[in-house]
Formats: sequence, C-alpha cells, structure tokens
Amino acid sequence: MKVSAEQPFEIIYSLFSHEFLGLLFESFVVQLDEKGRLSYAHQNISHVNAPEFSSGLDETDFQLIRWMDEMQQDAVVKRFNTKKLKPKEFLRKIYDENSGNKEYQQLIELKLEALRAKILEKLHGKRFFEMGNDGNPIWREIEIMPEKASVLFHFRRNEENTHYFPTIKYQGEKLEWQYRNGFLICHEPAWLVVNYQLYSFEKGVDGKKLKPFLNKKFIVIPRKVEKQYYEKFITQLVSSFDVYAKGFDIKVERSKPNPVLSLSDLPSNPKVDLFGNNLENGEEEDKIVFDLQFQYGEYAFRAEDKTANNVELEEIEDNYIFHKVIRDLEKEKSYGDYLKDLGLPVRTARYSLAKSKAFDWINTHKESLENIGIRIQQGTNMKGKRYFIGRAHISVEVKENIDWFDVHAIIQFGPYQIPFQKIRKMLLLGKTEFELPNGEIAVIPDSWFVNYSEIFAFLEDQEKENEEHALVLKKHHIALAQELQSGNLVKLTLSRKLEKLRDFSSIEEYDLPVTFKGTLRPYQKAGYNWLRFLSEYRFGGCLADDMGLGKTVQTLALLAHEKETNPDATSLLVMPTSLIYNWELEAKKFTPKLKILTYTGTQRLKDNAQFAKYDLVLTSYGITRMDVDIFKDFYFNYIILDESQAIKNPGSIIAKAVNELNCRHRLILTGTPVENGTMDLWSQMNFINRGLLGNQNMFKKQFLLPIEKKNDMDKAIKLNAMIKPFILRRLKTQVATDLPEKVVNIKYSTMTSDQEKAYEEVKGYYREKIVKELGVPGMKNQQFMLLRGLTQLRQIANHPKLTDKAYEGDSGKLEDVIHMLHATASEGHKVLVFSQFVRHLAIVREYLDQENMKYAYLDGTTKDRQKQVTTFQENEEVKIFLISLKAGGVGLNLTKAEYVFLLDPWWNPAVEAQAIDRAHRIGQENKVIIYKFITKDTVEEKIMALQQRKMALAGELISTEESFMKTLDKEDIEALLT
Repeated sequence: MKVSAEQPFEIIYSLFSHEFLGLLFESFVVQLDEKGRLSYAHQNISHVNAPEFSSGLDETDFQLIRWMDEMQQDAVVKRFNTKKLKPKEFLRKIYDENSGNKEYQQLIELKLEALRAKILEKLHGKRFFEMGNDGNPIWREIEIMPEKASVLFHFRRNEENTHYFPTIKYQGEKLEWQYRNGFLICHEPAWLVVNYQLYSFEKGVDGKKLKPFLNKKFIVIPRKVEKQYYEKFITQLVSSFDVYAKGFDIKVERSKPNPVLSLSDLPSNPKVDLFGNNLENGEEEDKIVFDLQFQYGEYAFRAEDKTANNVELEEIEDNYIFHKVIRDLEKEKSYGDYLKDLGLPVRTARYSLAKSKAFDWINTHKESLENIGIRIQQGTNMKGKRYFIGRAHISVEVKENIDWFDVHAIIQFGPYQIPFQKIRKMLLLGKTEFELPNGEIAVIPDSWFVNYSEIFAFLEDQEKENEEHALVLKKHHIALAQELQSGNLVKLTLSRKLEKLRDFSSIEEYDLPVTFKGTLRPYQKAGYNWLRFLSEYRFGGCLADDMGLGKTVQTLALLAHEKETNPDATSLLVMPTSLIYNWELEAKKFTPKLKILTYTGTQRLKDNAQFAKYDLVLTSYGITRMDVDIFKDFYFNYIILDESQAIKNPGSIIAKAVNELNCRHRLILTGTPVENGTMDLWSQMNFINRGLLGNQNMFKKQFLLPIEKKNDMDKAIKLNAMIKPFILRRLKTQVATDLPEKVVNIKYSTMTSDQEKAYEEVKGYYREKIVKELGVPGMKNQQFMLLRGLTQLRQIANHPKLTDKAYEGDSGKLEDVIHMLHATASEGHKVLVFSQFVRHLAIVREYLDQENMKYAYLDGTTKDRQKQVTTFQENEEVKIFLISLKAGGVGLNLTKAEYVFLLDPWWNPAVEAQAIDRAHRIGQENKVIIYKFITKDTVEEKIMALQQRKMALAGELISTEESFMKTLDKEDIEALLT
C-alpha cells in the first residue's frame, strides 16, 4: 500500500527469514493514524526512494537502508550470477543439498554476517520488528536493550568429567535465556533475541559459544579428552572472558607493565658508509633492532601484540592450574606512544636503525627513558659483543688566536676519556665502533658524524712550544664554527671585532679614498665597506651582485684605497678579453690616479719587472694561462678575477694557472657564482680562501653528493653558512630603492680576428672610395656612398654574417650578448633585446633555438603583435623578447622587463630612448638596467663620440641618417673611416 510522504509516517526495520540466506533485515515506512500509531499502510523503502521521505529520516537511517539493500537476494547474487539466472533460481542451485556450491555459500554468509553486525550496531534508538508470515513488517516488536550483557563461563570438574555451561547477566541480574525460544541474529559478535528483547555482549562474545545452550543446560567433557580440551578451548576462554572454575585453579597476575627495550643485531649488506663512500670491505654497518616488551611478574609480552596468549596452562599431577595475566593495554600503548614521539616507532614491538643512529638515539634519550621506567638491555643475539650503552659525550672548544683558531676537544664514554685524535680519525673514515678498556664496544653516535665531520676534516696539525702538536682551524672557517656554536655544539671565543662577520649591517663605515672620482650608491658603499673589512682580516671575497649593479665601481674604489695605503703594491685583474677595454674606460673615469698596464696582445713585453711600475695590471684569462710562469714569480697585492666562473672547473688549465699565482689578497667578481653545479662553487671559493671547503674529494663526500644526489637540505644549509661571510650578493630587486629609474651601461665588445679581418677589408674599400673624392663636387652621391659604407661597417661590427652569408667565423659582440642573456635568464630576469637589423636578431634567434631557450619575437612582418607581448608579459618561462627597433618603437607596453639590451647604436639617441621606454612604462614595478653594446675600434664607437658632439649642437634636428650625414664635415668622415 502506498505511503504518503505528506502525511505523518515512521521508518521501521523488520527481521525476516529467507529460504536460503537466513535472517535478513528490510526497511519500511509505515503511515501513522490520527492517534500517531503505526497503521497497516506500509511500503518498502530503499536508497532509491528514500529521498522522498527525507523529512523523517536521519543520517543513520540512510546508512541502514543502504546496508539492508545490499543484503537483499538481488544484490547478494549479482557478483556470482554470471549466467544471469533469476536470483531465486540461482540461490536454489547453489544451496542444493547434493550439487550446491559450498564456496559460494561461505562467501555469501561472510558478507551477510558482516552486514548484520554493522546494522545491529546502528539500530539503537530505532524501532525494530519481527516480520509475520503474511509479510506484515510490524508483526511483533523487538526491544533493543541499551546496555551490554555479560557472560560467565562455568566449568565444574569431577572425577569422571567436566560440565561446561554459560550464564548471562543483564544489569547485574541473571537472565533466564535457555529454553525460551531464543535465537541468534548474528554470531560475530553475538546478538541474541530472548523474550522479544535483543541483547549484545561485553568482550565481543562469539555466538557459537552460546548457540549450543539455547536448548541445552550444559555440555559434558569426558576425562579422556579433558587435557586436549583444556589446552585448546578453555585456555582461550580464560584468556578472553570471565570464567568460574570448580575442580581446577585459575591464578590471575595483576601488576603494572614494566617496559624493557631489548637490543639485538641485524646484519645487513650496504654498499656505502655515512658519507656515501664505497666501503673497502663492501659492507655497511649493521643495524640494531629495538624490541619493546612488557614484563608482568615472570611473564613477558611484546608491545601492541594483543593476540599474544596471556594464559598458560600448568598440569601438576591430577590438577590443572591456569595462570592468567591481566595486561594493561592502555598503559602499554602509552609507553609505545612515548617512544614514537622520540622517533622510535616500535610498531608490533620491533624497529631497526643503523647502528650509529641507534646508539645516537640511546645516548640522547637514555636518561628520559629511565626516568619513566623504560629499561634498556642487550638481547642474546649480539654476536657475543657487549655494547656500551652508557652516556657518551663530546665537548669542543674553539678559541681565536692571532692567525687561526685553537681547537680543544674532550671525548667521554662513561668513565673513559678517549683521545680526540682517535675519534677524529674514525669520524673521517666513517668508522663507527671501537673497544673500550673494559672490553665493551663503544659506538660513535650518528649525530657526531652529522655535526662535527666538517670541522674535524678542516683541522690541521701545528707544532707548538711545550706540546707535541695542537689542532688549529684556519680563520676563514669562522662561519662553520659560528654555525656549530649557534647549535650549542661548540664553545666559541671570538674577539669583539670578528663577531661582526655574522652580520654585514654591523660592519663599520670606511671613508672613500680621496682619489676616487664618483659617488657610490648606498648598497655600493656597503659593498666597499665589506671589501675593506675582508681586507683587514686577510679574507678572500666573492662580490656576486646582479649584473648591472656596479661590481666594477666598487672594486675600483677598493683599488684606489689600496693605492693610498700601499703605494708601492701592484694588483692584478684577470678577465675575459672582451672586458679589458671596459675596465680601462671605467678606471680612467673613477680612478684616474691609478697607473694601469694593459698586459695583452702579441707584442706584450714578457717581463714581470715592469709590473712594479704600475698600480694595476689588466690581463685576460688566455694570457694568464700562457704566461703563468711570468705571473707566478711576482708577488701581487690583490689578484682579482672578473667573471670568475671562468675557473669553475677546478681541473681546467686556467683554474690551475690562477691558483699558482702569489698575492696578499684575493677577490673574485661574478654575477653567476654557480652555473652548472656545486663544484663550480668549490673551485671559486678555494681560490679566494684556500682550504675553506676542504680538498675536492672531501668536498664531494661532505657536500656535493649529499646535496646534488640526496637533496640533503641540512648539508646545503651548512655549506651556505660556511661561505656566506665571503660572498656578497645583492639582487636587483633587493636594492631597487637605491637605483635610479634607469641605469645605462656601455658594454664594449672586442672583435674576433676573423671579424676584424672582414671589417678592415670593407673599411679599406670605402675609405679609398670616399676620402679620395671628398673634394670633388656632387656631395649627394658621396653621402649615399658614405651611408652605405657606414651601414656595412656597423653590420660587421655586429656580425659579419649580416653582409656575407658565407662567413663562418665568430663575432665578439654575439659572444657577449649570448653570455649576458644566459646570465640574466638564469637569474630569472626578463630582458628586451633591440636591434635595428632584423638579420642580426635572426642570428641571435638561431642560437636561442639551438639552446632551447624560450623567447618572444617581433619585427615588421609579425602579424599578431599582441600575442607576442602577452607571451612575454605573462609566461614565466619566456625571459627574452627579441624586437626590431622600428617595429617595437611604438604601441608596446612591456612592464615586465628588467633589462634592455641595445645591440647596435642608433644614429639618433632619441630613437634609442624610445625603445628603452618600451620597458620603462607606467605600471613598471622594476628598475630598468640598460646595456648598449658597442664594438671597440669600430665605427660604432666613433658614431657614439660624434653623437654626443653633434647632438649637443643640433638637438632634435638630427632625426635620420640623412640629417646626421649633413652635419658631418671632412674631418668627421675621415675619423669614421680611420
């Protein structure tokens, strides 16, 4: 009969017996009459139509309905009924007495039993009925008892047999349940219906232990099977349930658990030691197994092993004694949780750690374990060794001396003081254990390897008065000592002044030399202060500011100071050949008093005696490599390497060459201290502070492999702390407030020999053509010829391929542009690259394609300009935008760019300014650094000089090549073609 959801109704649950499946549940909604009573109007409710009646259902109802749907015959047979038989027919077939499928029957019963258990647990507070034979779902109501009943199992042993039966109590009163037509709905756990009341039981009693007694008073166990029955059945009952015995004894042990952490060996076959080295014997250290057990009197149990038998049967002559231990599982769990919190998750009682880590853990936590009552003991499986499990302690003191640090260390294992040299040697070799005077084996804690391996590796022996030898640490290892001090691992005594090396902001202010002509921005002045500070302490340094922030001017300020304080000293500055001219110009501008020798070219005088006449010698890496024997016999004040990533490969000839040179101070300049990997850093740091990071092999073991192969962040942090005082790196974003809106730099490039040859040929041709005819009438034609010649020379200054497609040589400017594009892009900066020659952009583009460097591109033929702009502005992977000067002159808003590269000078600087303004627009958050690339000794350099003179006279009147040409006189033209 249809039930209306608009009228009052109630959901009920009904129990019925299925022909094959046994007891099942079904859910119904029943209409209520005008007095609120259940009527005969009812209908089945399933998960399909349940939402119609949602106003009268709660979350538990919805869950119960779904579970009851799962136990109906259609749902039960669906998984097995591959031949698509009707459900009833399929069940009849598999439950047939003769040909039925027992396996299917067991699987179905397991599923139904699990569903019954879940449903019955959720039925509290619901109305529950037994269904009538006529299908009436509310035939007889069953009361669900709110509390759990208890079961007591009785055993009465006499001379002939043992009687066994259970009694049930509910709320302290004995329940009469036998011979009362009671039945079990579920067996695991037991749910029993007696007198229309539904009972559940404490301790999860299995229904199979009750079922035999529904219509039987007791079971008789004959004497002949008594022992077997006692061992297998009664022992389990005594273990889990309440048992009353007569004729044998049950002794109960009630006490607090005493936790014991037992140690045993677990041999293993690792390949490497703690530092990642291949071990000589091909084995890594063994492991230690921690086994947590709980002692109750004479009995021991493994932690969290709740299935362990806590009853032991003892047979004495004709008597049986059951010894039962009442375990305090909550207390046991609290000990297990405590160990987990200390990093020892002894799940199911056992956990293994590498031996040095295991004893490190014991050394750290032994005292707190003993305080809460956890005892540590050695197990029997220890290969006959007796391990020291007492307190191991290391104390290291570092004191500042004049030129080094004195290091004193005390090593203690219990009452035994161990020589420091012995432990140091073992730490460096990765050995973990040694024998104490009492025969016990001491294991070096893992934390000592982690904390002290670097500083012990850097220690050096030094003979002293009244001492055979002492251990010292070089001053440049101060950061490592400070890092250990901050972790309370060493006691460090420093002079007040050296303490400042922790924080650059506390370095004192130094006056700029009076001979320095220029003004340093605030961050540049801080850099100068830092360089002076390092100089005082004879530390080498790495000035690693972002490109364009003025590493050159900060260095020149330092060199000007050196000239004032050490007027007879000579410094050496080594750089890529292309930078020499830039340094010459910058030195003339900022430090005109410096006497400079440019030691380059094939005609150079190979005599180091001349160096003493100069304040600064400029040379290239190539010349240094070739003339290393000349350089190394001269003692320089400073040796400075610009673009020091040139020595990033420690095995290279140039890296070996510069390390042979002799000097008082060392300084390197680079915008990219690490290009390829961590070894780049070692080579450069080793140049400025010899031994700072140990030798190459030690550096690989201690830092490179853990950082690059294992992503060891602790090692990376320690490495950073060691080098931090000696690297000053400011990003453009960090010093933005100190920068003007636009910073313009001139980048001079040097032609390659092939490029110079091509340039001279074209220059000679036009010089002969034009200069010869300068006095002849018909100047218009000469202007055209001059413009054509100058254009070709400008193109060759960029790259000879612009005028000769067959040219296969290099271009000095292209090398510089590519290098600087790599530098900016690798640091995450965005750069606009302008050229007035589309073919020049094509050459750059070809290189970027080969390198798989992403870029945006715009010239006069680009159809979708906005797409290119959006790509550059919004795609973080695109760092480079190639733009032809004319196409990009108007209509672009490129606020993401931080750098602008002008690959070739324009006749009219106003046009260049317009290109720069593409990056420097309203909405720009970045300060813009501009680089103008000029090829030295070419028409580009001469145009720049003419530009400044002519523009000062003619102002805005010069706007095109033609108008520029009209301003040129005979001397100008001769100068351009010289």
